[in-house]
Amino acid sequence: MLDVGDKAPEFVVLRDTGDSISLDELLADGSLILFFYPADFTPGCTVEACDIRDMYPDIKAANASVVGVSPQSVQTHQRFKSTFQLPFPLLADPQKMVIKSFGVNGPMGFGVRRVTFLINQDKWIADRVVADFAIKRHSRFIENVLDDLGGY
Repeated sequence: MLDVGDKAPEFVVLRDTGDSISLDELLADGSLILFFYPADFTPGCTVEACDIRDMYPDIKAANASVVGVSPQSVQTHQRFKSTFQLPFPLLADPQKMVIKSFGVNGPMGFGVRRVTFLINQDKWIADRVVADFAIKRHSRFIENVLDDLGGY
């Protein structure tokens, strides 16, 4: 698994709109909060996504972006995003190319680890949190990131 100080790998994947997006594009406006989660519509992932949704105005105010990545399809992401009014992109990674490149594939290749990375505009991982089951650790991590980025 990538750690603080590692270079984030390049990628291009489909977002929930069906359009492709690259790491460069995601970093265009500032730092990126990249969170990996196991699956749309599961209880834990829904709580995590909604917590991040509620922090979204502060994330934007800190000149940062946030994106979720899981192995579900574009269509599933569209339904998840619409159902919970998520204002940030969800990236479809059904082949787990991004998931594997960040080292967050689950044990023996099953599932996805719940990991949140902060990536700076130079593509270095500035911070991360790994908490597969302690979902609220991810929102606390983002709150701390926002404090560091802009005092929010």
